[in-house]
Amino acid sequence: MTSMDGREESRIYVIGAGFAGRAIAREIARKRVIGTVVAFLDDDPAKIGRRVEGAPVLGPVRDVLKLISLTPADEAIIAIPSASRELLRSLHALLTSAGFARIRIIPGVAQILEGDPHIIQAREIDPQDLLGRDPVKVGLKESLAWLRGKRVLVTGAGGSIGSELAGQLLSAGVERLYLFGHGENSIYRVDSHLRLLQEEGVGERTSIVPVIGELKDRDYVRFILKRLKAEVIFHAAAYKHVPMMEENPVAAIENNVFGTLNLVDAAIEAGVGRFVLISTDKAVEPRSVYGVSKQLSERIVRRAAPAVEGGASFMVVRFGNVLGSRGSIIPLFEAQIDKGGPVTVTDPDATRFFMTIPEACSLVLKAGGVGKGGRTYILDMGDPVNIRELAEQMIRFRGLEPGRDIQIRYIGLRRGERLHEKLASPDERIVATPFPRLNVLERVKDEADDLEALLSELRATCSPDETRPGDYRNRRRLRAILRARYPELEVLEHESEY
Repeated sequence: MTSMDGREESRIYVIGAGFAGRAIAREIARKRVIGTVVAFLDDDPAKIGRRVEGAPVLGPVRDVLKLISLTPADEAIIAIPSASRELLRSLHALLTSAGFARIRIIPGVAQILEGDPHIIQAREIDPQDLLGRDPVKVGLKESLAWLRGKRVLVTGAGGSIGSELAGQLLSAGVERLYLFGHGENSIYRVDSHLRLLQEEGVGERTSIVPVIGELKDRDYVRFILKRLKAEVIFHAAAYKHVPMMEENPVAAIENNVFGTLNLVDAAIEAGVGRFVLISTDKAVEPRSVYGVSKQLSERIVRRAAPAVEGGASFMVVRFGNVLGSRGSIIPLFEAQIDKGGPVTVTDPDATRFFMTIPEACSLVLKAGGVGKGGRTYILDMGDPVNIRELAEQMIRFRGLEPGRDIQIRYIGLRRGERLHEKLASPDERIVATPFPRLNVLERVKDEADDLEALLSELRATCSPDETRPGDYRNRRRLRAILRARYPELEVLEHESEY
């Protein structure tokens, strides 16, 4: 099939003749995109043999794919937002074997549960769609109702978590959405993407405001929060790469700890009503500087809660790794597979907790609405995933065989890493809430009352202090201060002073 300008048009097969598939077909026909829906593929006997949106419904999928004669430009769009991981894996294998040039997927149910999907939301299917357990189904309208009409600020809005939070907030009916970050390019990308989504009818109308700034600049943070008058803050900004932060420990403390402190103090001063810190399982009994920095950030937020007037809620939401985030192992494994291997795994027994970015963000938004000030909420991450098995699944996703086509090489744990992560410390107890996969941490032992003294010691390593000139940017001094309180923190032999 050729378009009027001579280009080869795609013949599109929509997998799923339900509400999502029909909505996509209507949009393709209405917008005259380069492609035509030639058929729906479905396993439902009640739909097979009918015509939907002018195209026949063929099935069952497994049988029909054996009979279809494809052209080099043909593509498939999986439009089953409620599909389980098992179903997606099966469909991907069938479509790949059939020889489709392109396989795209409509977002999961957490993103479009209460609205029509749009073709602009379709994206290439990738490993994170097929790995892990089925995500929890979170009704966005219910979860976001508390945000309607509010001014909301997302820090780290150009990152994986921040940009997904911003995308879901398009459906919240917020008055204004502030995208805060220090990376010009990343903020530009998410700002442009959100505006394009709005143009295509995704979400509700809201004013999107990009804000470039540094959380480490205390005066600026105080100034900008007073001007923005944000009522809700989701604090996702942080340096996150464990080995990188072991090489740059002062930067980790300066950005993650004092950046959070600046933001919390400015939020209290500006009268922010709700503050949600995004934290990590690496804050539990930390053995890396990054983990320590996030535990200190948690303590700063929890300490602030009782001091806030007017019933404001400052809280923490902690979870493990998210599939596909920048700096995670998924993009690394993909790049290693693309170049022919080897895929590097730290240890054959290493495990991590995983969930998808959309699911994590939906639960964060839920927690922000139902959570109480001073509490730490922990997302139910399910069972830990063996990293070696994850690597093998990703290799097979490409139609290759581990050990034959792509080798797996074990490189040992890197600085600051542990074999298995923990979601709670011995001083914490995980307690269920009425909300699926959202738990709260109750402390069985009071936290040490040394936060202010510790921050005072650390401040001289991040900012010049005439009384302690030798501390400034001194890595050894920083690590010594931290190890006095966090004995599990890894010792680095022969670490340079600066």
